[in-house]
Amino acid sequence: PDGAKAEPPGPGTIDLGAQSGRWAAFQERHRLSCEEAARLLLDAYEYRGLVKHTGGCHCGAVRFEVWASADLHVFNCNCSICTKKQNRHFIVPASRFKLLKGADNLTTYTFNTHRAQHTFCKTCGVQSFYTPRSNPDGYGIAPHCLDDGTVQTIITEDINGKEWEKAMKEHKTIRDMSKP
Repeated sequence: PDGAKAEPPGPGTIDLGAQSGRWAAFQERHRLSCEEAARLLLDAYEYRGLVKHTGGCHCGAVRFEVWASADLHVFNCNCSICTKKQNRHFIVPASRFKLLKGADNLTTYTFNTHRAQHTFCKTCGVQSFYTPRSNPDGYGIAPHCLDDGTVQTIITEDINGKEWEKAMKEHKTIRDMSKP
C-alpha cells in the first residue's frame, strides 16, 4: 500500500534485489518451491560438468542419485567377489552420492579385511552400489543399475584385484577417485 514501509528481509532470507523477479519467474516456470529451485541451482554450480544419474536395484526398493560424468570410467576387477558377481563399477566421492530410498532394505556382506562394504537389496539381491576397499570414503556404482538416458560412453579398465595391494600401488588415480 501507498506509504507502507518495506520490511527488511528476515533471518535466513536474502534480498535478491533486481533479480527477485527473475527468481520468481524461474520458480513458477519450473513449478519449484524456493528450496527446490535453490537445490537445482546449487547442484548445477557445485557439480559443473557432471550429470545427475539415477538408478537402483531390480525391484525398485533401493533408489539413488549420483553426480558423475556422462562418460564413465568403469573398473572391471578380477578379485574373487567381483569375478563371481561380475561387478563392474565407477567410483565417486560420497558427497556426490545420495541414497533416495531403501536404506532399511539394504544388507551388507564383508570378507577378508572387511573394509569393502558390499551392500545389496534384501529383496532382489542386486548390488547397485558399494563402498570399495580402495576408496572407503566413496562409492563404487554399478553402471548397469543406472536408469537409461544419462550415460554417453563407457570406457572399461581391467584392474588386477587378485593382487590388490600391488594393483593399488601401481594405479595412478584410483585412490583419488573418491575425493571431491
